[in-house]
Amino acid sequence: MWQVTVDKEKCTGDEECVDICPMDVLEMVDGKAEPVNMDECEGCESCVEVCEEDAITVEEI
Repeated sequence: MWQVTVDKEKCTGDEECVDICPMDVLEMVDGKAEPVNMDECEGCESCVEVCEEDAITVEEI
């Protein structure tokens, strides 16, 4: 399993992470990315790679 964390203070809400995630783990909530389907995460870290603000971490649990 994977844990996806979004630092709300760093997130600018550009939605790139939401758009690139192949498993629809992230959604926009109140203008910020929010992990809503964490059970679907495959740990590919594509969301981490596109986040220019370094607001997302993906850790194996």
